[in-house]
Amino acid sequence: MDSVTDAATDHLARARELLAAHPVVDGHNDLPWALREHVRYDLDRLDIAGDQTGRLHTDIPRLRAGGVGAQFWSVYVRSDLAGDDAVSATLEQIDGVRQLLERYPADLAAALTADDMEKARGEGRIASLMGAEGGHSINNSLATLRALFTLGVRYMTLTHNDNVAWADSATDEAGVGGLSAFGREVVREMNRIGMLADLSHVAPSTMRDALAISVAPVVFSHSSSRAVCDHVRNIPDDVLALLPANGGVAMATFVPKFILPAAVDWTRAADENMQAHGLHPLDTTPEAMKVHEAFEAANPRPMATASTVADHLDHMREVAGVDHIGIGGDFDGTAFTPSGLEDVAGYPNLIAELLRRGWSDADLAKLTWQNAVRALRAAEDVARELGASRGPSNATIEQLDG
Repeated sequence: MDSVTDAATDHLARARELLAAHPVVDGHNDLPWALREHVRYDLDRLDIAGDQTGRLHTDIPRLRAGGVGAQFWSVYVRSDLAGDDAVSATLEQIDGVRQLLERYPADLAAALTADDMEKARGEGRIASLMGAEGGHSINNSLATLRALFTLGVRYMTLTHNDNVAWADSATDEAGVGGLSAFGREVVREMNRIGMLADLSHVAPSTMRDALAISVAPVVFSHSSSRAVCDHVRNIPDDVLALLPANGGVAMATFVPKFILPAAVDWTRAADENMQAHGLHPLDTTPEAMKVHEAFEAANPRPMATASTVADHLDHMREVAGVDHIGIGGDFDGTAFTPSGLEDVAGYPNLIAELLRRGWSDADLAKLTWQNAVRALRAAEDVARELGASRGPSNATIEQLDG
């Protein structure tokens, strides 16, 4: 082997050693929705104990190969579901995660706290947490928010692709101008119970409002740098610069259309092609993927790589600081992934690229494990303090927003 190949091999071996000690906490994985869409949670038909390459981005052997030590499983439901339908679908997603935990107890450990995450790591199991993706999941009800927390949800993304009545999304027209009065009460109640406010998907105005009101760390479960790739789903520098004071963590995502400028227009055309075939752009069922693959064969896509993601992390570290960045791949929530990060086995390739760029072992430990665990622990501390001074909020959207 030549010296370049030798160095790359050394970096990859070192990356695997680092991940053995400080595994990845990934902020966002859509496996539950994929299982819902593929087999309606029938794990006999889609058993992730075995290799599911070609059907899913995620299975237990590849989680192990990728050095994943904790996963926030998204209990996402589409934002065109509303009201009671959204709540019911979210409960079904939570039940789907519970089925995973019951079926694979040797590999997956239920985690509700930072201590649970550390305990699972000590046992050699993958700490499994849940995040609800979109405020439509609570149907404008603080009691429903608390119920989701009781069922194990530890973050809620304030919006998904569409506005909710009390918060603006990055991919919708401005509605309330960030957070409404009820939206601010949602964030306060999340602080009180210990649920992280997730600011991926929300408009910059919503990001700034949430950071102004939150006394606990926030997270961006799967968002990258807007300065590196000017996509509305990414985080502006002025918002990244607010994270040190808040204690929050921005978890870089791998979705090509969010990280590679050349992929933005290509993905828009691919989405339009899906819609022309009567399919949702986020559909990753085998039938939908055949449509995607035919489009890609005729229109070769610009290829993001692990280096593309590393460019975002370099910039995010420069602006927010190494204590405030993490990783949120969005596997099984996107049809396309970068070269070298095709699935959950790819994290060592990203860590190897960061080693090549001179990142220290200590900085990488913060990126992969320590920052996310610290943020959850801090949210727990805030909840204990607030819980001692005030009880549950029973405010309604009608009372606060008229």
